[in-house]
Amino acid sequence: MDHQHDPALLRGMTRPRTRRDAFRLAGLSAAGLALAACGVQGQKAAPPKADAVKDYWSQQTKHGRVVFANWPEYMPEDQAPLKKFQSETGISYQYKEVIQENAEFFGKADPVLRAGQSLGYDIVVMTNGVQLQHMIDLGYCVALDHSKLPNFAANAGDKYKNRSYDPGSTYTVPYTSGVTGIAYNTKYVKDDITSIEALFDPKYKGRVGMMGDAQEIANFGMISLGIDPENSSEADWKKAGEKLKAQRDAGIVRKYYDQSYIDAVSKGDVWLSMAWSGDVFQRQLAGEPVKFVVPEEGGTIWTDNMLIPKGAANPVDALMLMDFLYQPAVAAELDEFIQFVTPVPAVQDLLREKAAKATGEDKKALEEMVDSPLMFPSEADYTKLRTYTKLTTQQEQVFNPIFQSITQA
Repeated sequence: MDHQHDPALLRGMTRPRTRRDAFRLAGLSAAGLALAACGVQGQKAAPPKADAVKDYWSQQTKHGRVVFANWPEYMPEDQAPLKKFQSETGISYQYKEVIQENAEFFGKADPVLRAGQSLGYDIVVMTNGVQLQHMIDLGYCVALDHSKLPNFAANAGDKYKNRSYDPGSTYTVPYTSGVTGIAYNTKYVKDDITSIEALFDPKYKGRVGMMGDAQEIANFGMISLGIDPENSSEADWKKAGEKLKAQRDAGIVRKYYDQSYIDAVSKGDVWLSMAWSGDVFQRQLAGEPVKFVVPEEGGTIWTDNMLIPKGAANPVDALMLMDFLYQPAVAAELDEFIQFVTPVPAVQDLLREKAAKATGEDKKALEEMVDSPLMFPSEADYTKLRTYTKLTTQQEQVFNPIFQSITQA
């Protein structure tokens, strides 16, 4: 790709991009709550039996077309990876940026899938969390045939094959990941921020940003108390809620943000805030005085996952595309554009090789990508990263109000 005229790279270097919708996960509004609750009262699907999975795939054939539903700004504008897939396989594609928020998407998908109808998509990308769990529990995802995923087997990092929310990658494979940590404006914060306790420090009263998302804020509340969210109890949620409420009542929090937190940090409206890694990296490329850190106590890792929804018309073609994206060269092209955390470790070396051959601003940008822990977390960072609390429908009724009472008061 000629980066002298690469709109993706130029856009990344000249203006911040917003990839996430304001409310990335459920629990930020009454509407989000209502949508999140849709359909979750159904019968939980039993784990797939190996014979049933084999029988299903033995009856499927390649149709020569695939419909891919994704989030905005998750594919290079020229769609080069998809065009290459079409050229190499003869499978035509439709690419639709129709997923703006997990709760909203699930709210629309649930009645369709519950009625046994097709969504009209062969691949859907959803974040691990409440809605993806509902998709799996209600039997709305097709169990994958791993014999047709050789690139995934060969090239995915071990961390992306062993995920607590989908053991054995039974229903999903990662598309991209990101980290929730702390961003701070070095113009106003002269201390070297290392601890999550900085978000609770009275000396930053009125200058701290927290996320309005129930799962995100719950994680930081629990991590600050030494609690692993994945193994937390109702008592743990209440303890975290009490600490977060005290932080709010002391006036430390300026605001509970959606994605607009990054503008607030850049402008100095808040000096430090919970933050998503990719947003901060974009600001760093643009030369803004914003730093990102995974707190020593830990942070959150989230993953956007590809899945095949029940009733998909072209599951074989979908599986072929999912696997195609795990070729290192293709994954590198995607990650250079997305600038989040790739599930393919070989991407770092490929981008390093590309940087070595590049010149000028292209070289500088590529080197920043390769060296950034926001795109390539260190092993030390990974050991500190946690995922979200896994909730049953009944537990949600307890969990959500604890943390929404803080952010929406």
